[in-house]
Amino acid sequence: MSASNATHVAAAPVAAAAAAQSPFLFTWFAGSLASCGAVTFTNPLEVVKTRLQLQGELVKATPGMAKPYRNVAQAFWVIGKNEGVRGLQKGLGPGYMYQIMLNGTRLGLYAPIKDALYWTAAGQPRGAPQHNIPLNVAAGGACGVVGAALGSPFFLVKTRMQSASKFAAVGHQHNYRGMVDGLRSIWRAGGVRGLYRGVDAAMLRAGVGSSVQLATYDLLKASVARELAHRGLTDGSTATHLLASMGTGLCVCVAMNPFDVVSTRMYNQKSAAGGGGTLYRNTAHCLYKTVATEGFFSLYKGFLAHFLRLGPHTVLMFVFLEQIKALGARLA
Repeated sequence: MSASNATHVAAAPVAAAAAAQSPFLFTWFAGSLASCGAVTFTNPLEVVKTRLQLQGELVKATPGMAKPYRNVAQAFWVIGKNEGVRGLQKGLGPGYMYQIMLNGTRLGLYAPIKDALYWTAAGQPRGAPQHNIPLNVAAGGACGVVGAALGSPFFLVKTRMQSASKFAAVGHQHNYRGMVDGLRSIWRAGGVRGLYRGVDAAMLRAGVGSSVQLATYDLLKASVARELAHRGLTDGSTATHLLASMGTGLCVCVAMNPFDVVSTRMYNQKSAAGGGGTLYRNTAHCLYKTVATEGFFSLYKGFLAHFLRLGPHTVLMFVFLEQIKALGARLA
């Protein structure tokens, strides 16, 4: 039996039970499982993206300036050669926890929040067509904000673990032994405030990304099924989900990258006495200092790595999600 089939068989009883008990619980389970599956494959590019975003932090670029990481391919090679597979998969543990908190929550809440908005704004009952872009954007943004708030401590530890390197260090080095050690260290130094440092940047990042991702995926999936019906593509076709996911990944990356850079830097900065950060007072200050020192396009540092990570992650997550939902529907 293949690993994929084994995973589906193992997940089937849980999926069927969750689907029977609660649509929200099932979608939360499916979203968590799908996003964890996706991040297993895309985490190495998240490591590359994090280091590219921190490289040259608050340093005005000059011709010939030394950079340990020159581009995505070279950074991937350098990390893999000097730190091995473990280096490329740094932060995977807290990455799993963040995916459960963020994507399980936002995918689970998206349908009920969208239903509530359509009912409140248009008197539209559940099950009716939902193609109002502003309402879908609002629902996606709200879900992203809630998920990011819940998952912020794990994103904090993940970012700090991924930036750590004994070979080519960029940004402040926190050197945690693992997720638990990171959470414990942050708690001892700053308590709850320390664990939630940068949460406003994370909520803004996820709110923008989620509103674009969920609304765009809905729109593109419906469009692909409509325009390519003559090719045999339907709303439930894997090919439809794949095409819609690819377009969605690009849209999300363009919208979210500036907030992703700010979020990465807010999380990774060194702690100051009193619980703040040594470089940035808040999200707005980080945004201002970054642009003022490095220029506007510094907000798109790591864009290619971000897209190469986010594109496949979006594709894998939505394809896995649709397959898990289909499996649950058959078994319910």
